[in-house]
Amino acid sequence: MAQIFPRWTNIIPLKIAGALILIALAISCGIWYYFTPKYTRVGYQPTQPVPFSHALHVNQLGMDCRHCHSFVEKSSHANVPHTQTCINCHSQVKKDSPKLNAVWASWNSGRAIPWIKIHQAPDYVYFDHSAHVNRGISCVHCHGQINEMEVVYHAKPLSMSFCLDCHRAPQEFIRPVDQVYNLDWKVQSREEQLKMGRELVEQWKVNPPVTCEGCHR
Repeated sequence: MAQIFPRWTNIIPLKIAGALILIALAISCGIWYYFTPKYTRVGYQPTQPVPFSHALHVNQLGMDCRHCHSFVEKSSHANVPHTQTCINCHSQVKKDSPKLNAVWASWNSGRAIPWIKIHQAPDYVYFDHSAHVNRGISCVHCHGQINEMEVVYHAKPLSMSFCLDCHRAPQEFIRPVDQVYNLDWKVQSREEQLKMGRELVEQWKVNPPVTCEGCHR
């Protein structure tokens, strides 16, 4: 009996299976690249053990980010302040406020305040805070307008796409180093940003990695 279909049709199922695998892989990579769902938690706003207002401390009182996050210019890690940092002020200011109960409990027990971490890079990502702030990347770029937050929340996606947008075009985001902690600082126009950004990129020889091994170590 003659064959109904030519012999070359035997490989069609293999081609279909291969195409489905490639499509599934492309969709998975797209979701990972653009969203990174586990870490893209924009809006996440946990209740902290101490109701600390950045709007009060930064905007109203004029405190610099580095007063509490003292290692950010020197370390890859932006440290949460030690209880001693809080006590330095609050042993004199509003020391009897019930809002400070967790601070005094930490001070008396020697145990750290159990802050809930909001911004967290995946374990497979290397991120150095000092490398960014010392080359003109402001806190607000990754953390949003944190100086206006009564309660800190996750404002930016921090996905791989978010990082690569900056690494591929740093001139669109960097600012003078003396304005990194001025969280309300803004340029007048995109043209001004690009002109200034290109000059700073050339002056500082900024060349952020855009390949896998730059951040995945």
